[in-house]
Amino acid sequence: MKITDIDSKRNIINIRHAKGDKDRIVPLSEKILVMLREYYKKNHPQKWLFEGSIAGTQYSKTSLNHLFQRTKNKAKIKTPCTLHTLRHCYATHLLEAGTDIRFIQVLLGHQHSKTTEIYTHVTIKSIQNIKSPFDDLEI
Repeated sequence: MKITDIDSKRNIINIRHAKGDKDRIVPLSEKILVMLREYYKKNHPQKWLFEGSIAGTQYSKTSLNHLFQRTKNKAKIKTPCTLHTLRHCYATHLLEAGTDIRFIQVLLGHQHSKTTEIYTHVTIKSIQNIKSPFDDLEI
């Protein structure tokens, strides 16, 4: 991701050549924007937002995977997961928060809604939010 891919005026991130070599945009959290600004002031990246050990070079996929695994271990997360798991978590959280599945489809860059529907699996939180029709009965 290049520094110029962050559009703080519109609160979006331009994702270029993502999964399936597709471009897309995703919303930029105000909290993440604050963290990115602090990071930028501290590290002064030149071209890539997260640069490798040589200034101006892109952080490698291998380094990202190692960082992710170290962070996962530090957090004592035992569940097997990869960076790609974060994509699934993002979609699942959006769905649980009530985001329309068509918007999630666009955010993930899926051509077909069937691909996005894998995120509609039943979660405990979803079940807990269901109001039983019996609660409306007057007894």
